[in-house]
Amino acid sequence: MSQSVRTRPEGSGQALSEAYDTALLDLDGVVYAGGSAIAHAVESLATARAGGMHLAYVTNNALRTPDAVAGHLTELGIPTGAEDVITSAQAVARLISEQMPAGARVLVIGGEGLKVALRERGLEPVDSAEDDPAAVVQGYGGPDLTWGRFAEACYAIARGVPWYASNTDLTIPGARGIAPGNGAAVEVVRIATGADPQVAGKPLPPMHRETILRTGAERPLVVGDRLDTDIEGAFNGEVDSLLVLTGVTDAAQLLAAPPQHRPTYVDADLRGMLTGQPEVTGLDDGFRCGGWTATASSERLELDGDGEALDGLRALCAAAWTSAGEGVCELDAGKALGRLEL
Repeated sequence: MSQSVRTRPEGSGQALSEAYDTALLDLDGVVYAGGSAIAHAVESLATARAGGMHLAYVTNNALRTPDAVAGHLTELGIPTGAEDVITSAQAVARLISEQMPAGARVLVIGGEGLKVALRERGLEPVDSAEDDPAAVVQGYGGPDLTWGRFAEACYAIARGVPWYASNTDLTIPGARGIAPGNGAAVEVVRIATGADPQVAGKPLPPMHRETILRTGAERPLVVGDRLDTDIEGAFNGEVDSLLVLTGVTDAAQLLAAPPQHRPTYVDADLRGMLTGQPEVTGLDDGFRCGGWTATASSERLELDGDGEALDGLRALCAAAWTSAGEGVCELDAGKALGRLEL
């Protein structure tokens, strides 16, 4: 993928699982939500794997270890080894290990995933600012992370200890809805200290580097549900991406995406990996995909025709992104999206 401004989703004459050697799959909102698999995920991934595609699971959630994530996926019917799981905990542990001496103590504000990743890099996790840490690392700790953990981080940072964060996702999807993510917790510490952490997770380069180092992918396809992490991370890494609409991003947000948040492909769910992608064709006054034609007027996006809802959305993306150029489309899309029931 080039860094030129994307003005429409791309088409593919091949199934994406054949066109790319490795799928770099986000987990929350893509493969599962809470403890349950998302519809069509298990069978779609099995088919992609059987066809020779390497599946790697890339998550900004630093709470669980790769072993625990692999076990969960296997229980859901997706056979997975720990070596196929890449977490932001691993990315931030590598970042710290490159800047701190071997054996350095690191104050952990988070869960077991961070501690395991730090030990893998020869670093020593500690629990208190009084343990003379050389660094502070903050990652998602789940709903049971106590307020006192934030205080420990603040005490150490106030003494000049370098601060790292696994990721800054403000929210995390779950079985009951959208909950505060690690980014919300990072903001608590930022407000209290006035400091800024070094961040490793998606969409930043340390996470992409960790992923490529661990998978050896040559033609990777990033598959995700978040524009500001998954899709922007693919943009920063100059690789292609597939947005699935099973998580936090809705159709209206997609139409308003700035250039770094515009995916290569758009589909409803992981079944989109197993098919080609329809072309979006430019017309004199708009864009056509399938049976739909989308245009941009001075005030709104217009949609005419009939057919598959996703084709209509792809056509609307082309109209919206072309109209916006390097900016954000602010045209009214309510009536057009209402026709698609998205």
